[in-house]
Amino acid sequence: MDTVRAIQNELDQFRDPEKAAFLPKFFQAFPGGYGEGDLFLGVTVPNQRKVAGKYYRLVSLEELRKLLKSKYHEHRLTALFILVQNYDKAKSEPERKKLVDFYLSNLASVNSWDLVDSSAYKILGPYLQDKDKSILVDLAADDNLWKQRVAIIATFHFIKQGDFAPTLKLADMLLDHEHDLIHKAVGWMLREVGKRNFEKEYHYLLQRYKEMPRTMLRYAIEKFDPALRKKFLAGEL
Repeated sequence: MDTVRAIQNELDQFRDPEKAAFLPKFFQAFPGGYGEGDLFLGVTVPNQRKVAGKYYRLVSLEELRKLLKSKYHEHRLTALFILVQNYDKAKSEPERKKLVDFYLSNLASVNSWDLVDSSAYKILGPYLQDKDKSILVDLAADDNLWKQRVAIIATFHFIKQGDFAPTLKLADMLLDHEHDLIHKAVGWMLREVGKRNFEKEYHYLLQRYKEMPRTMLRYAIEKFDPALRKKFLAGEL
């Protein structure tokens, strides 16, 4: 039995019909939803991580590509968990570059918010730490929702290192985005900036909060003092 089939069979052992029935609504896999057409096995994330941990040393990139092209959401997410583990274990720059190139060449399969959020800041972010980050600008400027989310979520890695400039630059690019999933992602990253440097986020928001989508602003100020949060929401600053 090949490794791809072994992984798929193991995930099948964890299938939950009730969860499989619930997830299409949760991920908007209905006609017109952002996840239209996605299919679900009903496997929990902890069980997907368990399978990934068992097989990550055994899977080739070509086999991972097959998993990423699966119509089942859990196959793709498990493949990304495996890719993240391989990136974490990579011992050389050429090996890391090969994994990042693979990730970028398969972004069409990173097509849901949880797939993006489980991989972008764990693969692309660390790789770009000491490199030119213009690829993030290119991704943010793309018309594809998921590439745009990859760009902003990848900056979470830099935020953790105390470097906020990439996040704020991309936030400006995505400030008038039409999709709620980008509003949430940008607001989340701004909130993470504020956790580490309140003044940086506060002054950024002062210049822009009146033009921000409401959801973005709410996410960004979620941890603010209630009185200050109320002033932002009322437009009184």
